[in-house]
Amino acid sequence: MENHKNKSMALKQLLVVFLLITQFSFAQNSNGGGEANPDLKTNEQALKRFQDNRFGMFIHWGPVTLRGTEISWSRGKEVAIDEYDNLYKEFNPVLFNANDWVKTAKDAGMKYIVLTARHHDGFSLWDSKFTDYDMKNTPYGKGVLKELAAACKEQNIDFGLYYTICDWHHQDYPVVYPDKDYKFHIEKDITDPATKEKMDRYITYMKNQLKELIEDYNPTLFWFDGEWEWAWTHEMGMDLYAYLRGLNDNLLINNRIDKGREGMAGTTKSYKYAGDYATPEQEIGKYDVTNAWESCITIANQWAWKANDQLKPTKQCIQTLVQTAGGGGNLLLNVGPMADGRIEQRQIDRLKEIGTWLDLYGEAIYGTRGGPFLPTETIVSTHKNDKIYVHLLKNPEGNLEVSLPKGYKVKKCYFLNQTDFLTFELKKGKLRISLPETLPNANVSVLVLEMNKSTEGMEPI
Repeated sequence: MENHKNKSMALKQLLVVFLLITQFSFAQNSNGGGEANPDLKTNEQALKRFQDNRFGMFIHWGPVTLRGTEISWSRGKEVAIDEYDNLYKEFNPVLFNANDWVKTAKDAGMKYIVLTARHHDGFSLWDSKFTDYDMKNTPYGKGVLKELAAACKEQNIDFGLYYTICDWHHQDYPVVYPDKDYKFHIEKDITDPATKEKMDRYITYMKNQLKELIEDYNPTLFWFDGEWEWAWTHEMGMDLYAYLRGLNDNLLINNRIDKGREGMAGTTKSYKYAGDYATPEQEIGKYDVTNAWESCITIANQWAWKANDQLKPTKQCIQTLVQTAGGGGNLLLNVGPMADGRIEQRQIDRLKEIGTWLDLYGEAIYGTRGGPFLPTETIVSTHKNDKIYVHLLKNPEGNLEVSLPKGYKVKKCYFLNQTDFLTFELKKGKLRISLPETLPNANVSVLVLEMNKSTEGMEPI
């Protein structure tokens, strides 16, 4: 019977290891240009900077803010197509101030910004030589990217651009959305000669715009979207990735440039697909410290501005940030500026509250990597050099117990920004820490474990 129990336990342990391995294999990022470009690997220096940043601002904005409905998706639904496509003739964000936007991000503790230069509705937020459907032809009369890129450079914030594969406004893009049944997941044959001819012209248009963005505004990353539609193929994704890296080898490019994304979880199926990092949407990504990923999540409910849209509580925002970092990922938190160009004061206030927490605990976020402790409902962890940071999502109410691998010992244990050391003991690989009844921070408190050696390379515990 004892031998049977031992075999059963061994099988369970093997199953756990198998699940961790398969999680990583299914979540693996393509790590470069895909199967057509085996030698075109992710720029590791750019990826390290991106992962060190950990926290960024997503900005969804455009003429649709005049109606307060969702960007692109309300076209032909809440807002008639003809009305939607002519909103740019009213769009005059006279209170837009790039320095204010960037300062808001910086005060929140964010290290990079990604703006929707072009969403699915096809409107370009810059003065583009390749279309009249752009900011130059609004009452405002000029693009906003030049000022925003300059403000980011001045305030030491990395500047990124969202650019969608699909364009429901462009005459050469072959997918019609919405169709009469409000569906677009209709499989059609891209090899049809007439369709292929249109798509070839459209890809040329996209490449021209993307080259324009690189040469004129020098983004550090491109955040693609819209790759799910039938007109875009795996081969097109790999080709576009190689084209962009040929223009600027320092670029980071997300996995939505290709067809490898697995739903809103954002993971990438295998290394055959192009892209440098995965993109879970409106959810915290699964624990993965092998492959780069970034969760994009709204600060309210809608991506674009909506009057009186319900904001997420401060505690939820902070815990979302630490859970993404603890899982090995970045957080791209979205705001939606108003039609006049300002970010709502209540959104600014919420972001500042996150920044206040980061002023105290940013050491446990920036430049860290996820783990080594696997996330639970009570804790997540990050690590850097010889320190492990244990983020307490809940009060364990007494002793906190975690396991340590052989050879690792704790030299000191204390709350970050507190001077008093905590009592702890280590027995048979189990670390037990005595905690006070009241934790120092109501949102997330952070324990520091100073170890006897570097934490780099520790296996998940």
